[in-house]
Amino acid sequence: MLTGKQKRFLRSKAHHLDPIFQVGKGGVNENMIKQISDALEARELLKISILQNCDEDKDTVAMKLVNGTKAELVQIIGHTIVLYKESRENKQIQLP
Repeated sequence: MLTGKQKRFLRSKAHHLDPIFQVGKGGVNENMIKQISDALEARELLKISILQNCDEDKDTVAMKLVNGTKAELVQIIGHTIVLYKESRENKQIQLP
């Protein structure tokens, strides 16, 4: 579980990132969860955008991604979700 200070730190790091995944009409599926897990292992911090044609609520999408990838939810802002998961292989971010 992340503290408020850690979330603030991660939000500042994520500000300059571009979303690399999009959740659209199909919603969240197993293949997407696997790809996001692999990307989290490589990058630790990710932005995911939710498209307008997505049938599910953004909070539901965020919870499915968090539960599927076992990552931490940093923030939901607009239609963008920020996830963090500490990498086992190539750790890059030092949390305060």
